[in-house]
Amino acid sequence: QEQLVESGGGLVQAGGSLRLSCAASGLTFSRYVMDWFRQAPGKEREFVASISRSGGVIYYADSVKGRFTISRDNAKNTVNLQMNSLTAEDTAVYYCAADLNGSRKSTNMDYWGKGTLVTVSS
Repeated sequence: QEQLVESGGGLVQAGGSLRLSCAASGLTFSRYVMDWFRQAPGKEREFVASISRSGGVIYYADSVKGRFTISRDNAKNTVNLQMNSLTAEDTAVYYCAADLNGSRKSTNMDYWGKGTLVTVSS
């Protein structure tokens, strides 16, 4: 059974850093573009970052560009999100998602994790 499990969320002060990880199982990981989305309270889920199957093509939302770094390890079936210079606006549940087509649209993801909460205190 296909499964994505996020970890690494927590409470951090503004200006701090967190590293999120997502472990995949039950799917051929290297076939999927991997994405991170987030959903803040009262807001719609939004795209954060995407990494291609080989890791050679990466996209970021403008709001996180220069502060967040996405990476993947196909040997370990994991995708990570290094988050630096966090602000209160980054507070959200962060979701890992797998997408065969690389659409970066939440409606087109093939698999989702259950999310991990990131809270940034100001």
